[in-house]
Amino acid sequence: AGAREQAGWWGKGRPADWADAVESARTVAREAGAELGTRKGQYGPWHPGRCAELTVTVDGEERVIGHAGELHPRVLKTLGLPARTCAMELDLDAVERVGDDTPQAPGISTFPVATQDVALVVDEFVPAADVEAALREGAGELLESIRLFDVYDNAEQLGEGRKSLAYALRFRAGDRTLTVDEASAARDAAVALAGERVGAALRS
Repeated sequence: AGAREQAGWWGKGRPADWADAVESARTVAREAGAELGTRKGQYGPWHPGRCAELTVTVDGEERVIGHAGELHPRVLKTLGLPARTCAMELDLDAVERVGDDTPQAPGISTFPVATQDVALVVDEFVPAADVEAALREGAGELLESIRLFDVYDNAEQLGEGRKSLAYALRFRAGDRTLTVDEASAARDAAVALAGERVGAALRS
């Protein structure tokens, strides 16, 4: 809860939100050598429309091992928590079972990163996790990381039942400095696949 990024001369800051709760769970899992999947969920005490199931794949089967998102307003009132408080829970025994505890040294590149931001407009019921998955696959091997940094819904600007999701895409090659054209091509491929998979369109 509270400010995830403080306001200052660098910007207005932002409050913690459901995406931070999901990323917290992913961070814990990554430390154990496991990769979490996410999909839309509904499970108390989370808000029905702002809850994600956290999954792992075991023998080809997807299993739910936790939840993350924004807590239900009634829960916040009962516990005396701030508005829009978010939380995550994770079955650590399950994470340990599927994780690879072999220490992994981080890959370090001496070449600069190329950052490309995209704002995509999708139907309000499309999970951000589905958009991110399409972007990851479409971007290909040059994608180093992806981060959702803004969610915006304004019916007058976007249309009824639509929302805008803004992502920061970081591209890097291990053997060379990427050109602007290479980074842009990877971004365009990511956006194209998101369009095919979830009907995403670049926000004008």
